[in-house]
Amino acid sequence: MPASERAVELALAAAQAAADKKANDIVILDVADQLVITDAFLVASAPNERQVQAIVDAIEERLLGLPEKAKPVRREGERSGRWVLLDYVDIVVHVQHSEEREFYALDRLWKDCPTIPFVDRDLVPAERDA
Repeated sequence: MPASERAVELALAAAQAAADKKANDIVILDVADQLVITDAFLVASAPNERQVQAIVDAIEERLLGLPEKAKPVRREGERSGRWVLLDYVDIVVHVQHSEEREFYALDRLWKDCPTIPFVDRDLVPAERDA
């Protein structure tokens, strides 16, 4: 059973918030068939701790602004700013420093899971002009 409609909605909103703060390598993994605790993982990275925190703040703000407000039930890693996890039950957001992203390789760990397509809305007009 694929990720729920709510999980996809949250993941796409969170991904766009991350993209707006210049996150790198944004990937949404549909883990619903593999895990019972969540439907999707959003994985994004940034080259420094300050940007990791800015991305996390933007995601939280965006999801709170949705018609059906979403608040994380758990947050981890904020102090170090190297890998921040936000648990929204339907989705789990991982914002990692680029070095942690490379070392822990969540993308490879969950490579058998399908991805949920995400296209940064700011890139779409540039592609049309090309």
